[in-house]
Amino acid sequence: MVGSMGASALLYILFTIVCIGLSWWALQAFRFDLFVKKADSAQAKLLQIFLSIFLGHGVAQFFMEYLGHSLLLQTLFQ
Repeated sequence: MVGSMGASALLYILFTIVCIGLSWWALQAFRFDLFVKKADSAQAKLLQIFLSIFLGHGVAQFFMEYLGHSLLLQTLFQ
């Protein structure tokens, strides 16, 4: 039981990091210069980092909850 929880936690952490990386990559195509005064400033980069963490965590949480709920469907048919 504990090993399964550890594996699940590791999967969640790794998947979250991958989703954060993908959201960072996707945000590179977004034109922040239209919304911030200095697009090359440290503040703008920090905003991109925070946005990528926010989006990546949300996407990872959605997929992990979807996976968890779909695995719980097994109990419906037992």
